[in-house]
Amino acid sequence: MTQLDGAVVLVLGADGGLGSRIAARLADAGATVVSAGRADGELKLDIRAKQAAERIVSATISAHGKLDGLVIAAGVVAFGPASEVTDATIDELFQTNTAAPIRFARASFPALAESAAAGREPFLVTLSGIVAEQPVAGIAAYSASKAGLAAYVVAAAREYRRSGIRLLDARPGHTGTSLSEHPIAGEAPQLVSALDPDAVAERIVRAIADGEKDLPSSAFVTA
Repeated sequence: MTQLDGAVVLVLGADGGLGSRIAARLADAGATVVSAGRADGELKLDIRAKQAAERIVSATISAHGKLDGLVIAAGVVAFGPASEVTDATIDELFQTNTAAPIRFARASFPALAESAAAGREPFLVTLSGIVAEQPVAGIAAYSASKAGLAAYVVAAAREYRRSGIRLLDARPGHTGTSLSEHPIAGEAPQLVSALDPDAVAERIVRAIADGEKDLPSSAFVTA
C-alpha cells in the first residue's frame, strides 16, 4: 500500500474533467494536492513550454518541501483523416501528449528519488488511454502521440524503479469528459458509450494506493 496521507502530489491537467476528479480523490485520501492547469489551478502553465516542467516542479518543492507523486492528466485530441493532418496539429499533439510528460518525468526524478530515499513510496502516473493499445482510424496522429507516451513509460519504469520510483500508465477507454468536445483540429464523430469519469478516477487512485504498476484498458471494463 502507498501512503497517500501527507504525501505531496502534483496533478497536471487538474482543471480537466478527469484530472480534477483524480485531484479531488487524492485530497480526500489525505494528500496535499498541487493543482496545475492551463485555465485553472494553483499553478497556471502551458506544459508545452520547454521550461514549464522545471518551473512547476521547483515551485511545488519550494511551497511544500517535497514531492511524492506526479499525475499527468493533461492532454489534447485531434480528429480527421491521417492524410490531412497538418504540421501544426502534429506538433501540438506530440508536444502536449508525448514530449511534455517526458520532460515532467525527467524534472521530477530528483525529488521523487529523494522521496524514496526518505522511506516514502513515490509514484508517477500517466494516462495514455486505450488508443495506445488499439490505435484508431480518424485519430491516427493522436493515437501515435499516446502510444509514444506508453512506450516511454514501459522503458522508463525499468530505470526509475532502481531509485524506488513507481511508474503507472492508465489506459481507460473513451471517458465521458469534455475533451472530445474541444479538439485542436477536426470534429469528433459519434462516439460509443463512455466510461463514467468518476469511476475511472476512482480506479486510478485506487491503483496508486494499492501499488499497481499498470492499468490496461481491461482494468476499466466495469468503470
